[in-house]
Amino acid sequence: MSRPLIAILRGITPTEALPVAGALIEAGVTRIEVPLNSPEPLDSIARMVTAYGSDALIGAGTVLTPGQVRQVAATGARLIVSPNCDPAVIAASKSAGMDSFPGVMTPTEAFAALAAGADGLKLFPGELIGPAGLRAMRAVLPPEVPLFAVGGVSADNMADWHRAGAAGYGIGSALYKPGDSAATVAARARELIARFDGACAA
Repeated sequence: MSRPLIAILRGITPTEALPVAGALIEAGVTRIEVPLNSPEPLDSIARMVTAYGSDALIGAGTVLTPGQVRQVAATGARLIVSPNCDPAVIAASKSAGMDSFPGVMTPTEAFAALAAGADGLKLFPGELIGPAGLRAMRAVLPPEVPLFAVGGVSADNMADWHRAGAAGYGIGSALYKPGDSAATVAARARELIARFDGACAA
């Protein structure tokens, strides 16, 4: 079963990319984002796409310009995640046939992103908005829009976010920190999935 969890591998290196991606996919996390402010991110993304592109949705995060979108598209990746709402980045992502998840913090940004063609929304930074803020936004957003909470989300609070209307979650340091072994990441991923299934799957 594919779960709406995006692993954010900020700081990962090309050498670590395949072992960590393989561990995540084996554990059941099949959406993976490498932020572009990581070391040699396009190399890591390309390696993951070559090895696991048929098993997982792999892409880039912290994508800020249409030029970066084109660089990511050249790797064969299929996902663009941004910390902000930039219609030009959304348009470039859709032109390249990629899923676009821009970052939003207000209803104004959310509706602007949807008007520009976004496939889903990244509620960021989640720790500032909180489940209460998400609940208020959900009251006005189209119910079918996938909204992923990112920032401050962990196994301990996923149930609160789920009750507030989150469709999924981007998980960063709770899954991976630079230098973590594949085994460590796999153990965290299994725990996260177990908690997700218990708190959010109903």
